[in-house]
Amino acid sequence: MHTITAIREARLGAHPLLDGSCEFLLWAPNARSVDVHVVEPDLLIAMESLSRGYYYVVTPNLKTGDQYFYRLDQSRDLPDPASCFQPQGVHGPSQIVNTDSFRWTDQAWEGRELPTSIFYELHVGTYTPEGTFDALIPHLPTLGDLGITVIELMPIAQFPGARNWGYDGVYEFAPQSSYGGPQSLQRFIDAAHRQNLAVVLDVVYNHLGPEGNYLNAFGPYFTDRYRTPWGQAINFDGQGSDEVRRFFIDNALYWLDDYHFDGLRLDAVHGIFDFGARHILAELKSAVADLSRRVGRKLHLIAESDLNDSRLLHDSSHGGYNLDAQWSDDFHHSVHTLLTNESRGYYSDFSGIEPLVETLQSGWYYRGQYSSFRQRSFGNSLEGLSPSRFVVCTQNHDQVGNRAGGERLSGLVDFESQKLAGGINLLSPFVPLLFMGEEYGETAPFQYFTSHGDAALVEAVRRGRRAEFAAFGWQDRVPDPQDEATFKRSHLDHALREQEPHKTLFRLYRELIRIRAQYRLGDADHNVRGLDETALLLTYRENAKELAVALQSSSQVWGGRGPDLPTNLNLADHGELHLAAHSFLVLARAQAEEAE
Repeated sequence: MHTITAIREARLGAHPLLDGSCEFLLWAPNARSVDVHVVEPDLLIAMESLSRGYYYVVTPNLKTGDQYFYRLDQSRDLPDPASCFQPQGVHGPSQIVNTDSFRWTDQAWEGRELPTSIFYELHVGTYTPEGTFDALIPHLPTLGDLGITVIELMPIAQFPGARNWGYDGVYEFAPQSSYGGPQSLQRFIDAAHRQNLAVVLDVVYNHLGPEGNYLNAFGPYFTDRYRTPWGQAINFDGQGSDEVRRFFIDNALYWLDDYHFDGLRLDAVHGIFDFGARHILAELKSAVADLSRRVGRKLHLIAESDLNDSRLLHDSSHGGYNLDAQWSDDFHHSVHTLLTNESRGYYSDFSGIEPLVETLQSGWYYRGQYSSFRQRSFGNSLEGLSPSRFVVCTQNHDQVGNRAGGERLSGLVDFESQKLAGGINLLSPFVPLLFMGEEYGETAPFQYFTSHGDAALVEAVRRGRRAEFAAFGWQDRVPDPQDEATFKRSHLDHALREQEPHKTLFRLYRELIRIRAQYRLGDADHNVRGLDETALLLTYRENAKELAVALQSSSQVWGGRGPDLPTNLNLADHGELHLAAHSFLVLARAQAEEAE
């Protein structure tokens, strides 16, 4: 009988060993017996039953590329829950992959620090016509030239069909087959590191998609004690939860180690329920920190949360989980409300300039006060947390794609407002995130799309999308997620970057990123105050009388109408400054590298 220690040292799934054999480890406490069913040649290999519901076997009869199922109780063939590749989709056999065979060239890569990072979120399937990892590689130099430092991939775990946002993934260890699979992903990340770009992966640990989800057949991966809007909650604190926790922690380490990702964005952690003594997020952070020390690379965990709860960021001595950063939705909502005048749904909580002023100063707006949208008090204090612990944006996949029509800001506001949105984001004290195409004003929508094979599920998704937008009044304009045209409409048109006014917007974004780097805004002390109901002043470091105009968004050089201010300003002599509507001005100390 193998010991628990030996089980822990083995890897879940199928993995080739140095002696040419192949090791299989499966957790299946619901099964009485398990065999590895090799597809070709047709072969059954019995697995040994171990303690705590594990099954294990080492066999010399299989090699990289062979395909297999697990046969439960001599009757039911199912893919491996820890499959590394599903070449025939979510219902097909799993394939043995040797991730160690890839020849990496990034041995000197040490990762990125968050305060100096610029994130760029993209969806693999719509970024290029090919929709693959390899097709992203030629775009890396352009992103590097723009000043991007971190590419964030939307989820890539195997999902049903060939088109999906990725949040319906059901094989957490398997890179999506239609995107190119394991070695294609490794090639992309290796190429990104050669371009001095870090890569972060969006992972979903709060639920799994419905189609192709066979985990209930293996063990108690899910629980009915809690509910999520997207499916059954993961069992992180009930009977059998030690092994469920091991599954997801191993998955996180797998992406970071085998694929050299530089961090993980943890989707909707408010849907991760754990009332045990040590929260799964704290345990995950500890495991990732250990890996970071071992491999000598900076590895980050960034949470998306709908709770405004600083426990995610505080260390254990303050009752927290010590995650590296989290998204601040309040930043997006404050900016979006000001630019669009939308006031329905959650935007009703963010009218006027005050929410943006408070968010810029603190990290988020709601820190315990009453929310009329939520009809309760919401959030807590951020005291003691630096701005670099917050990732902010004016567009992302949720805020664009979860509109009924998937409209970007380019379809909602004028060119001056698009420039202003970029300025607020990239000149903020936080870690900025751009959504693919934002930097040149992409006009294609980003709509919600699926390619499910279950007709009942397809109809349920259609109904759910219509109902979801009732609070915003959008329910009559919801595109069919299953229609391939919805997916095709969401593809980027990179050629726009060479046309006006998109070309000018791209130049502006590049200049803003350059200014951010030059004046080290990611680690500078700041202060903010509202000037009136429509304007604010964001100040870094000291005030100064002699200032130079570093950037005026309404200038003719940036496609504005002017008039342009003089290059050098003496505020004592100049008096009041009058700025055009929906514009911003960057003033820098004339003789020093500090910004105002």
